[in-house]
Formats: sequence, structure tokens, C-alpha cells
Amino acid sequence: MKSGDYVEIKTSSDNLKGILMPDSIAGKLVLKLDSGYNVGIDKKKIKSKKVLKRSLKKSSKVSKVKVNKKLPKILILHTGGTIASKVSYKTGGVIAKFKPEELLELIPELGKIANIDTKLVSNVFSEDMGFKDYNNLAKEIKKAKGYSGVIITHGTDTMHYTSAALSFMLEGLGFPVILVGSQRSSDRGSSDAGVNMICAAKFIVNSKFAEVGICMHSSMDDDKCWILPGLKSRKFHSSRRDAFQAVNAKPYALVGIDGKIKIIDNNFRKKQELIVNVDLFNEKLKIGMLKVHPSMSVNEIPSGMDGLIVEGTGLGHMPVNLDSKIFNKLKSLKIPVIMCSQTVFGRVNMNVYSTGRKLQEFVLSGSDMTSETAFMKLTWLLSTKRDVGLISKNLKGEINERISNEFLSLY
Repeated sequence: MKSGDYVEIKTSSDNLKGILMPDSIAGKLVLKLDSGYNVGIDKKKIKSKKVLKRSLKKSSKVSKVKVNKKLPKILILHTGGTIASKVSYKTGGVIAKFKPEELLELIPELGKIANIDTKLVSNVFSEDMGFKDYNNLAKEIKKAKGYSGVIITHGTDTMHYTSAALSFMLEGLGFPVILVGSQRSSDRGSSDAGVNMICAAKFIVNSKFAEVGICMHSSMDDDKCWILPGLKSRKFHSSRRDAFQAVNAKPYALVGIDGKIKIIDNNFRKKQELIVNVDLFNEKLKIGMLKVHPSMSVNEIPSGMDGLIVEGTGLGHMPVNLDSKIFNKLKSLKIPVIMCSQTVFGRVNMNVYSTGRKLQEFVLSGSDMTSETAFMKLTWLLSTKRDVGLISKNLKGEINERISNEFLSLY
């Protein structure tokens, strides 16, 4: 089987048909299904494979990019192939659009906004991203000299984890770093990839923004995108184009495909000439996440962790009143335990009820941080040997002093 072939793969539990993508993920075979989505199949679980239709021909070469000295420069760092891959359903040919000339063939509008340089940093599904990948991205961003900004193409499932990680890791950032994903792969007519990339590029070139942000659709229409804060955003829907929203915060801006920018919250770092310093993550750290639920068992509390994020109920509670085993097990871990809330909006307040006051004996408040941001902040604090007590202090805009109800009405 060769990439571009239309194949049938049978496992013990599935019978899948699709176009074979370039095998760039260790131990996995990647298919683009008829629905347009990519799926990774563990090679060890494959029972049989069959070529149903051969790829007719290889994809044609594309011409070299001409540099326009009047335009600014943007660096695009790729972490995966979904947003920048294209399949010809007539020929079965597969192109991973990572090189500048290939990307501009896919989204030619980018060439009119800036001179594009690209680099493939990793090529994994977003759920396989980890501390090592964050370190590699941070190193590449530190080396990005002479660029107006950096765009990171990323799978949407864990994009808000990466934006939070980079927000803590990058010190003295003087230009924008915008993460861009797509809910539809680029070869589908309904893809949102082009609009998201164009809006990100126009925002980089035409704004004074110098933070880590996320650029995704603001609605189901193909005309505008939010620029969302990297530390206070998350994915709210599995497939809608407007899946991403800010949590307990406003979007920084609304960017139109026509280039018009509406600044909503100008409380961000402005562009300046600074040396970017990087705090690398300790790749050996083990940080756990625990979701509280009714009839919870003490056996669900993980051991062998360096830190633990707890998604508690309401203001930050868990069943420790009737089951002292849970309380005693958590206390015995002797590691940082951070409390966040499952409610998404609002904040943890463990001073209101006796349960919260009891937990404060050894549990620290995550305030109004999302659990994903708290996870990355704790990793950063432990990696850099900072005081873990800083988890409850606002350091980079991850915690609000006050929360306004107007955040809920923005969407």
C-alpha cells in the first residue's frame, strides 16, 4: 500500500475504508475517511488490509514562492497535518502542505499578506502532544528573529493546553504567537482552515498584539474569527466551527476576513523588540487530573504523581465529609493538589462551606483558572522550581480579580 491508495483496513473491532495518508506517526497507520476526518489505527491491531483503488498519479509540483520585500514576514510552525493536508479525491494523491509554496497553493491569500516561512516541528495528532513538543515549539519561537509574528498550526482537541503551556513558558515575548486549527480538514469544501489562517495572518500584521492567542471562527459563518487569550480559553464543542470560547474573560479581538479588526479587550502586551527567554518544561514530571463525581472511590486517586489537579464540584468540593478515606489519601500524597471547578465559568471559593475549609488544610485554590490552564501552570512552577503557592496568584493574566457576568453574554 502506498499513500494515496484507497484501502480497506480490518481490525478486531472495526472495518474502515479511506485514503492512506503519509505514515508519519510511529506505530500508527493513518486513514482519511470518506467523511474527511483522519483516524489513526494501531498497526498491531490490524487483522487485514486491502487496496481497493490505486492512486492514479503523484501530485504535481508547485512553483517557488516569490519574495515581496514590501511585505512583513510570518513564521508558520506546523505540529500536525490535518489543517495543512489535502487529498485529491479524483487521483487519490496526498500532499501534506508544510512547505511555503505548498501552503500558498492551498491558501494563496496568505502570500498577499506576508512573506511566509514554514517549519515542521512535529507531525502528531493533538492528543499525542506532550511536554517535549511544547519545549520544541518554545525553542523554535525563541529563534524566530525578524518576524512580525508566529502562527502555530495545531489540532483543535488540545490546542488550549498548548496555548496555556506556551503562555507560561515564553518570557519577554515581543510579537504575537497565534495558534490556529480547523474543525474541517482542508480538502473539504466546508473547511474553516483557510479563514482561520487568513484572519490570524491579518491580525499579526495589522495589530500591536504581542501575546499567545488562539484564532478560530467566531460563528458558523465564514467571515470572522475570535482572537482568544491563550490562558483563558477552551474547546466547547466537538465539531462546530465556533467551538472555542474565552472562559471568565473577553476575546482580545474580532478579526474579519476583510482585514477589519475590532479590539474588544486591549489589555495585552504590545509589540516591542525584546529577547524571548524560554522556561522549558521538565519532561519527566507526572501531573495528574482527577474529576470528582458522586459515589467516588478512594481507589480513583492516582499515586506516583508530582502534582494533581482536581476538578471539584461547584465552588471546589469533593466527597470528604462521609468518606474520610478520600481526604486521608489525598493528604498522604504530600504533593501539590490544586482545586478547580467543573462549572467552567465562575471561580473556586473554598471559604464558603465547611467542605472547602476542610480541604484547604492541604489543597490550593485554582481560582477562576480552567483545569487545563492550572495543569500547565503547575507544570511550569514545578519545572522552574518556583514557589507552588504562586498557583493562586495572577502572574500572566490567568486569574481575574473580579469576574463580570458580561463574559457569559458575548457568545
